[in-house]
Amino acid sequence: MKILFMGTPDFAVESLRRLVEGGYNVVGVITMPDKPIGRHQTELSASPVKKYAVAQGIPVLQPERLKAPEFLEELRALRADLQIVVAFRMLPEAVWAMPRLGTFNLHAALLPQYRGAAPINWAIINGDTETGITTFFLDHEIDTGSVIQRVPVPILDTDNVENVHDKLMILGADLVVETVDNIIAGTVKPIPQSELQTDEPLRPAPKIFKETCRIPWEKGVKACYDFVRGLSPYPAAWTELVQADKRTVLKVYATEKVFDTPTESVGTLVQDGRKSLRGALKDGYLVLKEVQLAGKKRMRVADFLCGFHADGTERVE
Repeated sequence: MKILFMGTPDFAVESLRRLVEGGYNVVGVITMPDKPIGRHQTELSASPVKKYAVAQGIPVLQPERLKAPEFLEELRALRADLQIVVAFRMLPEAVWAMPRLGTFNLHAALLPQYRGAAPINWAIINGDTETGITTFFLDHEIDTGSVIQRVPVPILDTDNVENVHDKLMILGADLVVETVDNIIAGTVKPIPQSELQTDEPLRPAPKIFKETCRIPWEKGVKACYDFVRGLSPYPAAWTELVQADKRTVLKVYATEKVFDTPTESVGTLVQDGRKSLRGALKDGYLVLKEVQLAGKKRMRVADFLCGFHADGTERVE
């Protein structure tokens, strides 16, 4: 059976690697075009999936437009029986309907929950204690196709995006291989997502932008703690550090939560010598552990405080 693989980031490489090392016949890889990098944007950087595929001698296609006639012709020439998508982009029907066995996607959530581009981030931001991985056949609407298999994965209170990403990447590769084996064996029985939906409201997972990452100090300790770890280490939660009339962007990568009854107003920064820094909230404090000032490197708060000149009026907004 001929398999065509589509993906771009590191998350997808693990699934591709498992297929290649497992002896499956991967006849081609589709990934994003190389990105311009460098100060003058004159150098091109290949995606992690492309780098792996080239190293393995697998043909690589990098279409600008997925509906382009020349790309569709190249796709047909590969005569794939099955297409697998892991962290790529929305496909037109002309692509996903092409192979005789269809196209399935690996999604980093328990569908139908968290349809969208950033399921890992939003599950943590929302304080969920469980996420998972799902394989499903592609359909006309994004992330709505019939489910093949799902595997739940716990989210620990200390997990951030990096931890959960890495867990789902490994377990996702296992599920991709298992799904391929079941499709080959003819034992797959897809389930419409409507049959898996409970009374719990569906939560979306839209793309995250810079303004999305601003810490919502008004929401309280747990919400802010979950918010920070749901964006750490990338793209990173941020706030504005206010000193008199000066405002500086401060990224926050790690925090601890302390429930208390503060006497300070929400957003007030409280410093304990050169040891700790915490922001007052309506129900306690968010203790800052790792931060990064604009133009500086990421550092522990103890190191940050060595060069931080406080005058007692500091706030975060």
